[in-house]
Amino acid sequence: MEPVKFNSTVLRDAHQSLAATRMSTAQMLPILEKLDAVGYNRLETWGGASIDAGLRFLKEFPFDRLDALRAKTKTKHMMLMRGQNIVAYNQSPDDVVSTFSKLCVKHGMNTIRIFDALNDPRNMKTAIEATKAAGGEAQGTICYTNSPVHTVEKFIQLGCTLADMGVDSICLKDMAGLVAPKAAYDIIKGLKDNVKVPIYFHTHETTGLGASSYLAAIEAGVDAIDVAIKPFSDGTAHPDHTRMLALLKGNPRCPQYDQKLINEISAYLKGVYEELSAFESHKNEIVNIDALRYEVPGGMLSNFRNQLKELKMEDKFEEVCAEIPYIREKLGWIPLVTPTSQIVGTQAAMNVKFGRWKQFIPGAMDIALGYFGQTPAPVDPEIQALAAKNSKKDPITCRPADLLKPRMAELKKELKENAMPDNDENAVIYAMFPQQLKEFYFPPKAAKPAPAPVAAPAPAPISVAANVSGSVVNLKMTVNGVAHTVKVEEIA
Repeated sequence: MEPVKFNSTVLRDAHQSLAATRMSTAQMLPILEKLDAVGYNRLETWGGASIDAGLRFLKEFPFDRLDALRAKTKTKHMMLMRGQNIVAYNQSPDDVVSTFSKLCVKHGMNTIRIFDALNDPRNMKTAIEATKAAGGEAQGTICYTNSPVHTVEKFIQLGCTLADMGVDSICLKDMAGLVAPKAAYDIIKGLKDNVKVPIYFHTHETTGLGASSYLAAIEAGVDAIDVAIKPFSDGTAHPDHTRMLALLKGNPRCPQYDQKLINEISAYLKGVYEELSAFESHKNEIVNIDALRYEVPGGMLSNFRNQLKELKMEDKFEEVCAEIPYIREKLGWIPLVTPTSQIVGTQAAMNVKFGRWKQFIPGAMDIALGYFGQTPAPVDPEIQALAAKNSKKDPITCRPADLLKPRMAELKKELKENAMPDNDENAVIYAMFPQQLKEFYFPPKAAKPAPAPVAAPAPAPISVAANVSGSVVNLKMTVNGVAHTVKVEEIA
């Protein structure tokens, strides 16, 4: 039997899950040589929230990071891409998706793990075709979730569909650590029996099921699993490399890795973890069995508590999480993975703060109306009707990107008009994060401190129950870097 292969998530998803994606390129560079020497199957180095967070908070141009990491490693690289959403929250037209995919390969990316938040294959098609056309490896992805409409058979069927679309490998992606060992075994075994491409498995230790599910998947024949290294492992991140080797000791599929190297990498990462302490939470480092109920992904949990503080709702964390399954059901039992996890999380907070659907956020309305793709189950008719009424848009059943016009020429024109480089790299980043790119090239000047008022008046109290004609409250909630502005009118 072939040994199972390990992929390392330390440079991307691990710090996204435990430290709000704040590890900088400068913090990564000193450990690259040792990571490269381990002999990993893949190093996950890019994609997901790292592009947004790097540009927004670390002021790094995304392709510069990829170039820097690629230049110092020989191990194959892997990244995460949200299909038609690329690495953003809204869908992009096909020409932008194709260009981005080809640029990833041009800058040295080997494997692009392509998923869709709704598991709609139509939203993965363009990225898969463009990746393969550029000479890269397109990995089709199955997003795991639990619901009355998600079954082992349906997941296997989706894998077969992806294989028919020409993917080079398939990944079972369990973003919230939900898959139990038996389900992991059955899905992986079914995929191995029905498709010929390699099968990868990705999970988190959020609920404490990760390592045991990996063992089951290894028994079923999985080709590769994703692991992290302490202190960027376990909790809302991924099962630890060293722990997985210990669990596999004596197993014919146990791989051989240099433990001395892993220990040296871990020692270095402890210093980085301390440097990122402002973005960490002990609650993200431990097993949270309640996540089996509300299914919040690890990458979101590390940010969600802080975002609720902005709304002064930190004491409502459990109540907001308890609202999430209700919203999932009403929106067609959608999986929770970026961007749906952020949208559902924000809607849950709005429901708890103002009452169910009193503040129907745009992203949730678009899901209800089909603008993110086909939901696993039908959307609740009353919720869809409310979304149509509030948004003044009709439901659709076509592939959402079919409604989008090509943008690359327009994007380059706007870049030139705004005195920014108008190459393809800047154009695709501008398509997703226009304001952040402008601030990257033209940082806003620090505002002069305003003189202190003689006497600051006390803020007027706001009563949600009061019936004050014409009284409007503007609120802004930011989840994983995505700002949602809501206008609330007070009524009886």
